Amino acid sequence: MVIPVHDVNPVRRTPWVTYALIAANVVVFLRTPGVAGSVAGGSDLARLCHLQAFIDHYAAVPRELIHHQLPRLVPTGRTGVGPQGPGCVVGAPSYDKSPPLSVLTAMFLHGGWLHLLGNMLFLLIFGNNVEDRMGHVRFLVFYVVCGYAAGYGFALLNASSGEPLIGASGAIAGVLGAYIVLWPTARVWVLVPFLVFLPLRLPAWLVLGFWFVLQAVYSSGHGVSGAGTVAYAAHVVGFVAGMLLAWPLKPGTPPPPEPRGLLFGRRARPRSAW
Repeated sequence: MVIPVHDVNPVRRTPWVTYALIAANVVVFLRTPGVAGSVAGGSDLARLCHLQAFIDHYAAVPRELIHHQLPRLVPTGRTGVGPQGPGCVVGAPSYDKSPPLSVLTAMFLHGGWLHLLGNMLFLLIFGNNVEDRMGHVRFLVFYVVCGYAAGYGFALLNASSGEPLIGASGAIAGVLGAYIVLWPTARVWVLVPFLVFLPLRLPAWLVLGFWFVLQAVYSSGHGVSGAGTVAYAAHVVGFVAGMLLAWPLKPGTPPPPEPRGLLFGRRARPRSAW
């Protein structure tokens, strides 16, 4: 898996919405009980029970989205001792949950530092250009629509699942889909793990296309163990939704700057003049 660090594609205006989304995700993460205090998310029972209750309240659950089957018993955030020993106490929910609204709140939840930082890195690198092309308001609407498409798309494919769906990945996948449509030849600096992290400058269609292929393969259950813990299908749906929504903007999109200097880790030779 390559790690993008910068794209060679300048913007004309400050991407305030992208910055605001990153800030909102970070603030919500820091306010999520039991997560921000540890890189691994923590294993303390009290912390785990608080986290389960918080996630159950605000995460999107496929069974709730498709069948509107809200559970009668949910984690309360308290600990107790039962026949099986210490554990999390469950009880009747003390809140009214709206499944459609949970798709929105789930977009700002993350399960750990790596989950958060990985998503925010992709949003920072590719979101600024998409926002620049669409404008602030349209980009915000686009982001939310892609997140909803990813959430409901995953739910339709897993209608009986009671596992919570969290993360901005589906919405950000839509941003990546829009980027590959609008600037397929833009150069992206990436780090490729090959003994050491090797810096390369590759076209966006290769970087993002490779990312999409990986998500599609993983969503089918191949090539990765424990695929059920990551909603790869949501990434695929969000990416396709972003491509479709951005396609009408392609004819009027200015091309990225011509690549100069280093290319694929080597300095390109200047062309001879005729």
